Amino acid sequence: MQEKWTENDLFLFQHLIPDDNDLEYAVQQSHDRQFPEHEVSKTQGMLLSLLIRMSKSKRILELGTLAGYSTIWMAKAIPDGGQVVSLEYEQERFELASQNIRHAGLQDKVQLLCGPAVQSLQTLIDAQTEPFDFIFIDADKPNNPLYLKLCLQLSHPGTVIFGDNVIRDGELCNANSEDPKVKGVRQFIEDLGLSDRLDSTGLQTVGIKGYDGFTLTFVKA
Repeated sequence: MQEKWTENDLFLFQHLIPDDNDLEYAVQQSHDRQFPEHEVSKTQGMLLSLLIRMSKSKRILELGTLAGYSTIWMAKAIPDGGQVVSLEYEQERFELASQNIRHAGLQDKVQLLCGPAVQSLQTLIDAQTEPFDFIFIDADKPNNPLYLKLCLQLSHPGTVIFGDNVIRDGELCNANSEDPKVKGVRQFIEDLGLSDRLDSTGLQTVGIKGYDGFTLTFVKA
């Protein structure tokens, strides 16, 4: 089925996703350095863009920059005066993302922070940073429950939270899994469901990136 999923994604890319030299440059730079090919697909990049524009979000928080591919998608979706704050743990990825964002001319819209996401989030909280309108959680999955707790302190009623890569190739339903990533997303989803502040859903996806899925959450209060 992977071949069929890929063929269908390529058809969608061809007919729905315009070419963008800045995005292609960022991906190529990442692949040339043999970084993990964990960037979102083109269709998911467009989904992030559409969600941001439909929700009229101006302030975006991203956990997990990698080479800046999704960062560029989101920065292009916000209006002038908006900002994407993106958190990256690894110095080499942080440096490449900075280069790719400068290449795209988006350095005035993007603030990159390097270091453990938990520390960066706590720094933002301690600084009483203005709440974010849209939050994209795409970092190390074992920490997803803690990321959710901290991100809610940086949210307001109406914030949208997108949690990526939660189906784990179908292992999400495996209560006996010893994989820390599976355990992390299972607890993350349980916490979403237990919170009276949140309305959430989850969708499974197939495509060029294989079998996975995401959660989408609306902060009510």
